[in-house]
Amino acid sequence: MADITHRTVRTNGIHLHLTEAGQGPLVLLLHGWPESGYSWRHQLRALADAGYHAVAPDVRGYGQSDRPEPIEAYSMKQLMADFVGLLDALGEKTAVVVGHDWGAAMAWSCAALHPDRFRAVVGMSVPHLGRTPMPPTQLFRHVFGDKWFYILYFQEPGIAEAELEADIPRTLRITLGGAPGFDTQAEAVKSRRQGDGFLTGLQVPEPLPAWLTEADVAHFAKELTHSGFRGGLNRYRNMDRDWEELPELATALIPQPALFITGEKDPARAFAPLDAMKALVPRLQDVLVIPGAGHWIQQERPAEVNAALLAFLRSLPA
Repeated sequence: MADITHRTVRTNGIHLHLTEAGQGPLVLLLHGWPESGYSWRHQLRALADAGYHAVAPDVRGYGQSDRPEPIEAYSMKQLMADFVGLLDALGEKTAVVVGHDWGAAMAWSCAALHPDRFRAVVGMSVPHLGRTPMPPTQLFRHVFGDKWFYILYFQEPGIAEAELEADIPRTLRITLGGAPGFDTQAEAVKSRRQGDGFLTGLQVPEPLPAWLTEADVAHFAKELTHSGFRGGLNRYRNMDRDWEELPELATALIPQPALFITGEKDPARAFAPLDAMKALVPRLQDVLVIPGAGHWIQQERPAEVNAALLAFLRSLPA
C-alpha cells in the first residue's frame, strides 16, 4: 500500500501544502468548501496503488496553504495560475484534474482554458455551467428574489466568518453531517428570512453519518481553526469578478475526455442543472449518479467513486 506524504511547494507567488501518494501520471485532486486536501483521503492510496501520482493540495486559503488577505486574491484566474504553476513545480507537462464542489468549478475552468496542461477532467457535484447570462449575484437575486440564499449571504465580508467560526466543530457537524445551509430544499432553509445565518434552524445530527468520524471532524476543525473561513468564503465573493475577467467561458468548449459524478441526494442538483454542460463538454463520457449519496460524494461513497475514477483513467490514451 502506497505511503501518503506531505510537502509544501511554491507556485504563483504563494505556498501550497500538498498531500500526495504514488508515482506515475499525475492526477490533481481539488477540494471544495469548507474542506481541504484531507477530503481526498480515500482516493489518494487507491490512485497510487493503481499506478498514478495523486496530489491533493490545500487550495489557497485552506489548511496549511497560504491565505492571502485581499478578496481578489481568490479569483478563478488566480486559482488557475496556482494549479498551472503547481504542474510546473512538480515537473509535469500535463495532468488529469479532478474536482469536487468549488474544486469542480476550478477543474472545469482549468480544462476549458488550459487544455494543453490538463488532458482530462472529472467534476463531482458541480457541473460545468460555462458563463451565466448576467453576473452571478444579479442572477441569484433574480431567481431567489427576497428568499434567503447562502451565496448572497456569503457576500458581505465578516458576517459569515463570525457565524461559522463561533463554534467550528458544530459548524462542521451540521454542514458535513446534517442538512447544510446550501440545501435549498430543506425546510429549515426554505423558511429563512433576510438576516438569518447559514446555520439558522439547523441541528447537529446525532449520531454522525457512518462515513464521517469524530476523527474526521476533529481534523477538519483543527485545519479551519488555523486557517479560518475567510479564504474559502472569498471564493464566493469573486463570482462576479470571474464573470468579468473570464468572458471566454461563455463559448469555450472542453475538448478533453470528461466524467461527471454526483449523488442522487446532492442538494446542488436543485440549482446546478446538467443540460448546459452537455453542450459545452462534447467528450463527456458519463454522468454517474450514485443512488442514495449526498453532496460529499468522494467521502460518502469512496468505493463507487474510486471505481469510476480508475475506469475513467484507464480509458485515457497513454
